[in-house]
Amino acid sequence: MKKIIITDKAPAPVGPYNQAILHNGTLFASGQIAINPENGELVTDSIEAETHQVMKNVSAILAAAGLTFEDVIKCSVFVADMNMYSRINEVYATYFNDDTAPARELVEVANLPKFVNIEISVIAAAE
Repeated sequence: MKKIIITDKAPAPVGPYNQAILHNGTLFASGQIAINPENGELVTDSIEAETHQVMKNVSAILAAAGLTFEDVIKCSVFVADMNMYSRINEVYATYFNDDTAPARELVEVANLPKFVNIEISVIAAAE
């Protein structure tokens, strides 16, 4: 049976989906963009600030499920400009231990919701 995971510490969904679903010991978190959940505004000062806000949103969803970044087994990263790869990686790397970092893909896409620069979704092991 699936369990809906929702927290007010991450942005509310902007469509017909939930922040995350927990099913059979696996958490499937929806893609997060850099919306500050406290005021609903986008954080787009820099790609570094944007990436930090995305990771804070992911962290809040993980916490709502009783998990941390150590439980993440897969990340999907979507970016508007591959030229930002190294700058995104610098921020991303601060959230994971090199020895236990999850599997990941980082893909450039034509557009993202609200025309942001980055979106990240995760899959995490809950058991």
